[in-house]
Amino acid sequence: MASRYHEVYGNWKQNPEEFWAEAAAEIDWFSPWEKVFAARAGVYGRWFPGATCNTCFNAVDRHVEGGRKDQPALVYDSPISGRQKSFTYGELKDEVSALAAVLKDFGVGKGDRVVIYMPMVPEAVFAMLACARIGAVHSVVFGGFAARELAARIDDAAPKAIISASCGLEPGRVVAYKPLLDEAISLSAARPEACLILQREEQRCDLTEGRDHDYAELVNAARAGGRVVPCAPVLATDPLYILYTSGTTGRPKGVVRDNGGHMVRLKWSMFNEFGIRPGETFWAASDVGWVVGHSYIVYAPLLHGCTTILFEGKPVGTPDAGVFWRVIAEHNVAALFTAPTAFRAIRTADPDPEMLAPHDLSGFRTLFLAGERADPDTVKWAEKTLGVPVIDHWWQTETGAPISQDPVGLGMLPVKYGSPGVPMPGYDVQVLDDAGHGVPTGTLGNVVVKLPLPPGALPTLWNDDKRFRDAYLSEFPGYYKTADAGLLDEDGYLFIMARTDDIINVAGHRLSTGGMEEVVAEHPAVAECAVIGIADPLKGQVPCGFVVLHGKNTADMGTVERELIAMVRERIGPVAAFKKVVPVKRLPKTRSGKILRTTMQKIADHQEWTMPATIDDPAILDEIGEALGRSES
Repeated sequence: MASRYHEVYGNWKQNPEEFWAEAAAEIDWFSPWEKVFAARAGVYGRWFPGATCNTCFNAVDRHVEGGRKDQPALVYDSPISGRQKSFTYGELKDEVSALAAVLKDFGVGKGDRVVIYMPMVPEAVFAMLACARIGAVHSVVFGGFAARELAARIDDAAPKAIISASCGLEPGRVVAYKPLLDEAISLSAARPEACLILQREEQRCDLTEGRDHDYAELVNAARAGGRVVPCAPVLATDPLYILYTSGTTGRPKGVVRDNGGHMVRLKWSMFNEFGIRPGETFWAASDVGWVVGHSYIVYAPLLHGCTTILFEGKPVGTPDAGVFWRVIAEHNVAALFTAPTAFRAIRTADPDPEMLAPHDLSGFRTLFLAGERADPDTVKWAEKTLGVPVIDHWWQTETGAPISQDPVGLGMLPVKYGSPGVPMPGYDVQVLDDAGHGVPTGTLGNVVVKLPLPPGALPTLWNDDKRFRDAYLSEFPGYYKTADAGLLDEDGYLFIMARTDDIINVAGHRLSTGGMEEVVAEHPAVAECAVIGIADPLKGQVPCGFVVLHGKNTADMGTVERELIAMVRERIGPVAAFKKVVPVKRLPKTRSGKILRTTMQKIADHQEWTMPATIDDPAILDEIGEALGRSES
């Protein structure tokens, strides 16, 4: 079908307030707004001021009242534990209401903060929704985060209560959460009044008398007692949650998400951007500790009346590289949203997709990739393997929903490999030079968004308007700084090439390591790669490529290196000075799949570095150091 994108985007640009007011009609409000947008409120303006609403009501109660009581809302699938469980919208309401009653018994009310430090279990979703139900502000901290990182978040949020679990599960090991939680609380100046602990069968824990309480015991009692907690009206501009960005130094930045604009933007995105209709099954293979989990495991699918999948597993190893196909087929998933890293891992383990054959994916329509740059080679492999559109899209923790993509619901546009698509309504994306001037079409520069940001994007940082201005708004007045570098082509497609700190200066030439990675990834022997800039006494910086070869590949590394150097020279030019390739067994990544390029660069330059709090496997950094040592000898 012909795409309506240009018409819809033009309508937004011509009258943004009318556009978002129309989108807001999809949400149930307790009382209307005074105006759609108040330009003088907050740091850059606020959406739907004066309106009252409740996110839990829109995600749960209205579906129960509107005929979806018996439809599955949440499907828990844990190949690690071997458990599966489905909750209808009616059952979800009962679980959330019972937990909300328990929180109220501990004195948690509107505006109070609750830290949620949980593995991928249904109770993590119940906890988020229970907080929303009573107007409390939740702050989910990725389960298994180190104690010091958890302590920093407890100190900043100052929660009245913490909801946690005895343990989390990783392939082949159990991660004890309670000792990490206890240490974090001992390190914190802000002490919670109560901790609710979910005891998991794989490893139970001792409870601290006077502070810790058994989650199941209290929630079961509230449910048995028929406790009903109504949804508390909150202002559209009141905070729904705080999500801390995973900085490695200093105080973490607490991204604030409001209630009203957040619901409007996410509800609009489910069909218009992702092409999903109410009642269909949507799976975001992420973690509730990250923004993707907040937006597209929990809130957006439930606001839209979908069935959402909560997956406790990995793309490979739980038990094998066919687990994604099994989940899609078994639960009739219409669309999957995951990181390109996941598909690179599947391709490395099963390059000929032999594990796909036993599974019926006839109901599967679309694959969405985000979180890392989706290199064209991975996208093309996924397209060939699955026979469905593969949509790269780009957004940030701060925005809460896509900035740019190919909008499936509005009608797909032609695919341009290497591009996450076109700007979505709400985002006037521009590219500026370092002095804040616009650059010609096709020129690399700083990707920025003209203010105001749309509904659903962060209005500020928790208790820190000044830091919000300094970090995002000051460098380019009138614009939000994404800290990404990229370009816009003649058709308005955006190309994100790297974080601005991944732009390297080679003998005075600004070059994108992301552009080089695209070239390297096209080599048939390369499964994964990362390109970083390392210090050079003559040129200032030169690029260094790290490559993981395909599992079944027996190519001579010397030949691969020569071919890669020739490919980069041909595609980017001699100016790239790409002359060094280091073979490695694996790349260091965060638990959400982002490659830790900055840490790799510090290791290569023999600079001091600290262990990233979000790293998936610290041992990989030693492997990187050893590989660099071999390449230098």
